[in-house]
Amino acid sequence: MDIGLNNKTALVTGSTRGIGKAIAIELAKEGVNVLINGRNDEEVQRTVNEIKLAYPSTFPQNATANIADIHQREALFEKYPCIDILINNMGIYEIMPYEDVDDDTWEKYFRTNVLAANGLSKFYLPKMLENDFGRIIFIASEEAIMPSGQMPQYCMTKTMLLSLSKSLSKLTIGKEVTINTILPGPTLSENVYQIIDGMFPNQDMSFSEKEKEFMMTNLPQSEIQRFIKPIEIGRITTFVCSPFASAFKGSPIRMDGGMVPTIF
Repeated sequence: MDIGLNNKTALVTGSTRGIGKAIAIELAKEGVNVLINGRNDEEVQRTVNEIKLAYPSTFPQNATANIADIHQREALFEKYPCIDILINNMGIYEIMPYEDVDDDTWEKYFRTNVLAANGLSKFYLPKMLENDFGRIIFIASEEAIMPSGQMPQYCMTKTMLLSLSKSLSKLTIGKEVTINTILPGPTLSENVYQIIDGMFPNQDMSFSEKEKEFMMTNLPQSEIQRFIKPIEIGRITTFVCSPFASAFKGSPIRMDGGMVPTIF
C-alpha cells in the first residue's frame, strides 16, 4: 500500500538505535529520504549505510549533531534548511528519586527533552506552512499522563511536549501541516533487553519467558503483557506522517499497551 510518502525528506532525531532507528527504517520503507541524527558520527554513518543498503532507492544522509546545543542545531539548519517531516524523538531518562533532582538536573532535562525539540520545530514549521505540507511528531511517553513517580524530571518534560504540540498545532489551521504527539508505553529498547535478560540468570528461560515474568510482577496493568517493539512505534509514526492521517491535529496518540486507564 502506497501511503504517499515517496521522496519526502525526514529528520529523525536520536535515530541510531531504539525507537528513533525503528522510525527511520519504517519511513525509508515508504521511500522517505531519512536524515539520521545522533551525537556519534561513526554510529550515525553506520546507520546511514545500513539503511542505504536495505533501501537503495532512498537517499539517507548523515545529520550528526548534538541538537541540545544551539550552535550545533544552527549548523544542522544550514546543512538541511528544508524538510518535510520532523520526528522529535531524542531524549534522556533516568530513574531518580524526587529528592535527588536538583536544579541543574531539572534544567538539563528541560534543555535536552524540550528546548531541543522546540528549537527544531520553530525553525522548520514556517517552511512547512509555506509549502502547505509538513509533519512534526513528538515522541513522548505514557509517563506524560500517568507519572510513575520514579522519574519526575523526565515526566515533566514529556508532559510539556503534549502542551507544546497542541500549541503549535493551533498555528496550522487550514494547512496540510500536522503536529502530533505519540505516547508509547514500556518499549523493548536495546538497554531494556539487556536489563531484563540480566535480571533472570536462569539460562533455561527464554527471553519471552523472562519478559512475561517481569511484566506480571512489575507491570500487571499492561494489557498486552509484553514490551512494545520499536518497530510497532515506527509503523504508527510512519502512518501519522502520511497524507492519509491529515485529520490527526494536535492529538496525543496513545500506544501504551493498555497501561493508561481510560476515563469516560
